[in-house]
Amino acid sequence: MKLTQRIETFSALGNILNDALDGNSTQYTSQLKNLIETQHIKNPWFTSENVRMSVSAIAAELTNEKLKKWTDSYPDLKKEYPPLRVAVIMAGNIPLVGFHDFLTVLITGNNILAKTSSKDSDLIKFIGSILCDIDPDYRKKIDFSDGIISGFDIVIATGSDNTSRYFENYFGKYPCIIRKNRNSIAILDGNETDEELEALGTDVFSYFGLGCRNVSKLYVPEGYNFSRLINRWEKYSELINHRKYANNYDFNKAVFLVNRESFIDTGFVLIKEEIGLASPVSVLWYEYFSSPDMVREITENLNEKIQCIAGKNHLSFGSAQSPVLWDYADGTDTVEFILKKNIAGIS
Repeated sequence: MKLTQRIETFSALGNILNDALDGNSTQYTSQLKNLIETQHIKNPWFTSENVRMSVSAIAAELTNEKLKKWTDSYPDLKKEYPPLRVAVIMAGNIPLVGFHDFLTVLITGNNILAKTSSKDSDLIKFIGSILCDIDPDYRKKIDFSDGIISGFDIVIATGSDNTSRYFENYFGKYPCIIRKNRNSIAILDGNETDEELEALGTDVFSYFGLGCRNVSKLYVPEGYNFSRLINRWEKYSELINHRKYANNYDFNKAVFLVNRESFIDTGFVLIKEEIGLASPVSVLWYEYFSSPDMVREITENLNEKIQCIAGKNHLSFGSAQSPVLWDYADGTDTVEFILKKNIAGIS
């Protein structure tokens, strides 16, 4: 299967997903609609809005133009190599979080053995079935597993700092990428427009803040006034009506009160000064800085813990959860990683 054919297949997938999302009459429309509306039964965090957001973001990237721009950066993709069997261990924190690895393995002409998360297996299997309908050759290239996996050549595993130790022990003898905890931050200078502050809310609150690309920490200039920011986030106040989110809010607020810690209570998110990066669900950390040089030094020292940065001279506010195809998790180029193994002839 040549690269041009693989690009055409994924471009067709993008068109199908867009048509189904728009409610156009296709053989997949009702099934996707049902998945969007029912995923919260298996995983309460997967609301209809969040599932639709994830599918929409993926479909937007699956165009012939974007796929070609991405793959043109890798001349070796046009060559044909014996396919590797790539094991991909998928997380389940937000809907379809493992899709980019799924796409990367297949766009490079390899075969995927995907160990899905129990919290997020239906959507990726649905997408796999569409690919197989578009091109039946993919039936031999896609394998899903819910249990123990074996018979693979290389591994891409995504998890937490804790699970990474297990991954390193189990997969360490294979060529592998093992991802750990990362968080995203935003840097404000106090001159943001109302529109930018509102867009920042998308970076903070989409998917309830559960993604590694969600902003969990703000760096703000000394003396920053949060009132204007909070006013622009009023539209996100409905999150408190979600049972699991509200439980986290109530718990964290109780802990802060018992410990007599200072925090800002907006009624739907707790904003607290803290040095760490990984704020709990319903909580947003912040830290003051006195100069651009200071915040630059802080972020450079935390580079291996930061997934992405929103702010001026960084990602535009509101785009953190809409990564382009060449924006790799942890900054590790998975296409290059896989291609090197293809060229080396691992089989």
